[in-house]
Amino acid sequence: MEQYELLWKYQQVDMELDQYEKEMRGNSNRKELLKHRDFLLEQQGVLKKIESDVEIMSDRMEALADEIERLNGSVSEAAARFEANRPVDVEETKKQIAAMQKLVSTISRYESELAKMRKDADARDRQQREVRVRAAKARAEFDRIKVIYDEEYKTAAVKLEELKKKVAREAQGIEPELLEKYKAIKRHSTPPITRIHDDRCGGCNMQLPAADMNRVRTGAPYVECENCGRIILVK
Repeated sequence: MEQYELLWKYQQVDMELDQYEKEMRGNSNRKELLKHRDFLLEQQGVLKKIESDVEIMSDRMEALADEIERLNGSVSEAAARFEANRPVDVEETKKQIAAMQKLVSTISRYESELAKMRKDADARDRQQREVRVRAAKARAEFDRIKVIYDEEYKTAAVKLEELKKKVAREAQGIEPELLEKYKAIKRHSTPPITRIHDDRCGGCNMQLPAADMNRVRTGAPYVECENCGRIILVK
């Protein structure tokens, strides 16, 4: 019985430590820091995407400009050849004119695409500036809150360390196997140890089976709940 009573005392400080860690995680300034951190990371991702899009667009715009220049040269050469040596055949005339019109149509299509991409590039540039402004504001707020939170954490960390030492002290004298059993139960049921209340498990409130109640009546120091797996101490 002594081992389980030691474990019961250990649980009290262990739960106190868990509760304090939970309160630290729930600190309002910590939550604000995490929110601003996540926002900054999101904006960094947006900026990388914009930069990637702009790089792809720049390459395409450069290629289009080169192609338009080449096609304009081809049109000029074709027009010069036509003027210098006009074909006497009507069909040949139509053929050469159609070829030049095709070149002009292609140039027009490329110029339209280039104009659209320039417009998109300007929009990306505005978006990039807006993102940087939002990120700068979020960064300033992050830095402001961090100064406050760091001071709060410094104070909280002292108490946290004291609680951890207290838990370590309470663990002394408890058999390692029993402590491991406690930790295993804690992974699915918290707290892992409870007391018996009106023939019920103090953790899940389920009625104990007759066999367990017989063990209690015959002096068993503890039973294990078949429903939740907790250790149930019997006073």
